Amino acid sequence: MLLKSSPARQNTSPAPVPPARDTTEAAPAPGWSRRTAVLVLGCVALAAYTGLRMPGRWAVTLQAVSLQDGFHRRFLVGTVLRPFAAPAGYPYELFVAVSFVVLGVLVAVLVRLAVVTRKPVQRLLIMAFLLLPTGGYLFHEIGYFDQIVYLGLFGAVWLLYRGRVAAASLVTASTVLVHEIALLTVLPLFLLAALRELPPRRALAAVAPTVGVGLVVLAVPAAGPGAPTHFERVLIGTGFPLRSDALDLFGRTQTDSYQYFDPWDIFVFLWPLAVLIAVGMLVFARIGRRPARLTGVSVAAAVAPILLAAGGWDRERWAFLLIANCCVALWFWLDDHGTHEITPAQVGVVLAVLLVASHVPLTYFDGFQPRALTGPALGDFWHDIATGGFFDTPRR
Repeated sequence: MLLKSSPARQNTSPAPVPPARDTTEAAPAPGWSRRTAVLVLGCVALAAYTGLRMPGRWAVTLQAVSLQDGFHRRFLVGTVLRPFAAPAGYPYELFVAVSFVVLGVLVAVLVRLAVVTRKPVQRLLIMAFLLLPTGGYLFHEIGYFDQIVYLGLFGAVWLLYRGRVAAASLVTASTVLVHEIALLTVLPLFLLAALRELPPRRALAAVAPTVGVGLVVLAVPAAGPGAPTHFERVLIGTGFPLRSDALDLFGRTQTDSYQYFDPWDIFVFLWPLAVLIAVGMLVFARIGRRPARLTGVSVAAAVAPILLAAGGWDRERWAFLLIANCCVALWFWLDDHGTHEITPAQVGVVLAVLLVASHVPLTYFDGFQPRALTGPALGDFWHDIATGGFFDTPRR
């Protein structure tokens, strides 16, 4: 399983690693797996209906920036795509295809995890994430780098649990080159995963390259002199659906950005959700068995995205990432218990945290709204699909 660890190895330190997972259970019957797959795919369909759209101009503009064009942050995706995009005149369709592939792979990972897990609570965790407003928001975020960095996290954890620590560390470090947001989202989760499998020194060594890359990325200018202006002219000449304000980000200092938002206002919006997550996870840990060190790291990894309040104005996006980090940390915790070791009280804590978190408004970008599950809304959605209006290039 992608996020399920391998049995404890003899050469690992027993101190930071919880007791062995429950490995005596029989694999789920094929029929039950098929029924589970249908149920989970139904949750995916509802989430996709709620929030799916074509990738916005902001997202695809950021996907186009590359190291060759003088950008020193968020350049990895554009650098990989540039040999294909530049000769073809930066076609919007290329970035649409990449965005849908990334989203499709990410959703496939979630579906597979839900289907193959032997623990019903883990399955319910993924289904709840899809059915709550977070599911629609996941599809609404198509094209955003968040999806790539979390996909990188899942790949790194998969490598880590197969003993390929160096490769896992390299993958995690590369996520910072996709977006520096990885330092406050996937890096804490990767540290948590490493501490579950490795002695503390090896775990810290595994995350050190990511920290180093992050410090370099934050220390150098976001773009070379005149790079955003020059690249804007290039994209305008190709007819690319450009968002100039996305490129403007690379010419601002953090102090300049504070003219557009107040980080304190973002923090005030986010702190009740962060407190809810922290308290819920501590109650969950107190009910069950959990080493104190892993409890502290788990809570810190879950609430780390609140620090994004100091870096940007997308408060609903930060709230979504808070819930996402909480769900991944909870998955790890549930993975440390056998199927029959999860108490009803712990299940109640998980459900309570998720249900209360659903009251946090996840307002969509660019004037979009979640689609209602009503007859008129279904009719409008089908009309947009049938007439091709759904596939039009977004206005923003």
